Formats: sequence, C-alpha cells, structure tokens
Amino acid sequence: MPGIDQNVDVAIIGAGPAGLTAAYLLTKKGYSVAVIEKDPIYVGGISRTVELNGFRFDIGGHRFFSKSKEVVDLWNEILPNDFIQRPRMSRIYYEGKFYSYPLRAFEALLNLGFWRSALCMASFAKAKLFPNRTIRSFQDWTVNAFGHKLFSIFFKTYTEKVWGMPCDEMSADWAAQRIKGLSLWGAVKDGLKRSLGLNKRPNDGMETKTLLESFRYPRLGPGMMWEAARDFVVAGGNQVLMAHGLQRLARNDASDQWQMVANGPDGDILLTSTHVISSAPMRELAGRIHPLPATLGNAMELKYRDFLTVALMIRSEDLFPDNWIYIHDSKVQVGRIQNFRSWSPEMVPDPTLACVGLEYFCFEGDGLWSSSDADLVELAKKEMALLGLCDPADVVGGAVVRQEKAYPVYDDDYAANVLAMRSELQRLYPTLHLVGRNGMHRYNNQDHAMMTAMLTVRNIEAGETIYDIWAVNEDAEYHEAGEEGQDAAGEQAALSSLRSVPGRLRAA
Repeated sequence: MPGIDQNVDVAIIGAGPAGLTAAYLLTKKGYSVAVIEKDPIYVGGISRTVELNGFRFDIGGHRFFSKSKEVVDLWNEILPNDFIQRPRMSRIYYEGKFYSYPLRAFEALLNLGFWRSALCMASFAKAKLFPNRTIRSFQDWTVNAFGHKLFSIFFKTYTEKVWGMPCDEMSADWAAQRIKGLSLWGAVKDGLKRSLGLNKRPNDGMETKTLLESFRYPRLGPGMMWEAARDFVVAGGNQVLMAHGLQRLARNDASDQWQMVANGPDGDILLTSTHVISSAPMRELAGRIHPLPATLGNAMELKYRDFLTVALMIRSEDLFPDNWIYIHDSKVQVGRIQNFRSWSPEMVPDPTLACVGLEYFCFEGDGLWSSSDADLVELAKKEMALLGLCDPADVVGGAVVRQEKAYPVYDDDYAANVLAMRSELQRLYPTLHLVGRNGMHRYNNQDHAMMTAMLTVRNIEAGETIYDIWAVNEDAEYHEAGEEGQDAAGEQAALSSLRSVPGRLRAA
C-alpha cells in the first residue's frame, strides 16, 4: 500500500511548461496542488536546461516569442529580471556550403549555381500550374508549395532525419501546422531586400517565425523559467514531487474523487484529488488508467521520436555565430548543431572554450540511443571534422543528454487515434484534463502548451468547460511576426473562438 496519503484539489502529472503553468496559476488562486515529475533533478521537460560543471545545455533550442499578451505577461511575471534580447542567426549546411536562413537571394543563387536555381524555379512553376489535388503526406504538401526540386534540397533530408520515416509517410498536418506561413515569393522578396541592403529596420513584419531576426531568452536558459515557477509553487505551500512516476490512476465515483498512485524514491504515494491535469504522453496515460480505456489500442498506436544532444567543449573562442545550423547532408547523422554561447553568453562559463550541441534524432532503444556516451562523443567529434567545423584535437570535453518522446509523430493514423482516446476520456472523465505537447499528442510550441494549461485552469475555476483547449493552435500558422504580445484585441477574439458549449466538470 502507498506510504503517504495526501488530499489536494488538483493533482498534476508532469512538471514541464504545461504542468508548471497550471500549478503556478492554481497556486496563485489558492488551490492545493501536487505535481509529480519522474525526472529526479530537472523541471521543464523538453524546455529544461541541463547543467554540467557550469556549462548549460538547452534541449533543442527555445526562442521566447508569443503573439499572446497573456503568455508574454506570464513569462514576465515568473521571470521579471532575467530575460536578455538575442540576435537570431541560423543557416543551412548543404553540399559543403552554408545558406543564410532567412534566405539571401544572391547568396543562394551563387551557392546553387544558375542552372540549379533555374531548375528550382521551373519546378516551382510546374507545381503551381499543375498542383496535386490529393494532399495526403508531408511530401505532397511541400512539393505543392515549393516544387519538387526545392523539396529535395531543403526539406527531404533534414525532415527524414528528424522523423525517421519517409516524407511520403508523414501526415500533411505537420507541414500545415509548422510551415504553412512560409511563402516562397515572400522569402525571395525579403531575400532580395537583404542582399541589396534595402531592409532599414529589424525584420518584425514578416509572416513567419523562420524569418524572425531577434528573440528574448532567459540568461541561464529556459530551465530558469520553470525553476522559478516550481519555486513559486513550493513557496505557496504546494508540492512538486521529483523522481515520482505515475503508476495508477482511478476514479472513485462514490466520492467523486481521483486516486493517483505514484512511485518515488521512498516507495509509493497516494494522491486524492478532485481534478487531474495530465501532460504525460497519451500512450503512457492510457496504460495507467483503471479500468483500462476501450481506446487503449488506439493510444498504443501513437508514436514518438526521441532525441539526444552531444555537447562538445572545444578550445576556441567561438566556432560560428549562429544560434544553430541545420545539417542537410546525408553523409552525417547529426541533424542540427546548437551554439550555446549564441543563445546566451552565460551558458558557457569559460571564455576560452566554445560549447556546441550536436542533435541526433532517434528512437528510444535504437543504435544511436543505446550507444555509450563515449561512443557518441567520438561520433560527434568525427562529424564536426567531416563538416569542417572543428579539429577533433581541440575538443576538451563532452557530455550526452537524452530526451525521450521529444516529438509526437504525425503519421497517417495519429489524428484518428488521438480523437478516439480524447473522445472517450472526455465522455467518461470530465475532470481529467489533457494538456501540453505530449499530453495532447500535438507538436505545440511552448507558448501553445502554456495556453492549454491556462485555459484548463479557467475551466476548473468556472466548474465547467468554457474553453475548448483542443482548438488552441488548431489552425494557427507557425508565426512570429510583429511584436510579441502585441495583439490584445485579436487575442480576446481568439479566446472567444475557443469557447465551447459549457459542460459541468463532474463525473458522467
């Protein structure tokens, strides 16, 4: 039997951005809250910052930008004095050459050569004149938008590294969510202005996140935000229980309460609560609900892409100015390379050393994931040399950080599987709330994950489902145009559109 029995208003699974946003806001409103987090050390989930001997590693790179004034205000409230403004620079490495991203038209023309550039434009024209009317896959969508030649150069290799599957087996939903705002003509127009020096102001009016020129960033990495949120929750008399994993979740209809069993360093604990907020992967949650849901089979079909970072400390002031470089080269396994000092100088404690993170996309248990840390460091050194970015002899240290379930996979069947499980849980358990990237199996940004938690708290406070959190980011483009938090009126209109038919938050 569990050794500790606690009764709280809300039990929260996962101390990532969604879980801690909910805990923070509920604490402010006077609710009793307990958060369980299976990581023994770090809060923040994929937005955590790992520290080793003063070096700090961002898991994937997290620019802080949101069009939502409420999200921006909450960031400023949680971390009022520790944001810095950073220049954004990233490039694409393809066939031994670097391409500025955003595009510089003349540079791209020079790198690709006139003949290949002409083929790209001809391919684009063909896609526009004779579009594919049956869009099923990521490849279908991207070829329609940019032409087959540009797809093969700038999308295929990198995307297949990230997802570990052919582009024609990926759902078009991913492209529609993440890159639908990127116009080739808009990018070429902006690139021509850059090449001719005609941009007289920062690029804050473009239509896509990929064209953003600066961003805010916590000076010690994004984990700084979530550590501050955790500290607020604990200072408010609530709990964040580290190294505690969900074992069992059951609804007691007689008492109208949830009973959650979590396993920690000192054995099992039992949490009893009126509401449960889950940011755990849907597949894991389904296997721990009792009785098991009828849609367990659907949940087990959901797939995830895992991820690891190999951080190298290199004897050099700096290797390159980019925040990161996309590696569109099939000769190496690395997909992206972060430059941690370019995110914040305080991420690297020694001015005589550079620190970069090579990102490898993998599946938990495959050859990359299972390799020893020493072998992964050697692989990273070798690939840095192949790319011409450093001499392996200058590498003075290395570390490996693994992140399971970093990306929910958008395959052909994911949407139907998510809908089946979501519908069953909403019908049977109105007081069980799914939030966040993995909790909803949706490739949300950090601010979208936070918004699902913010609206869930409002639903709990109201005692009914007044906001449909599943509509958050449903039709949103991946935009970072304009000033962050600038459109308060638009945000209120968007929140109104998320209002659902009210339903009481009690057992059906």
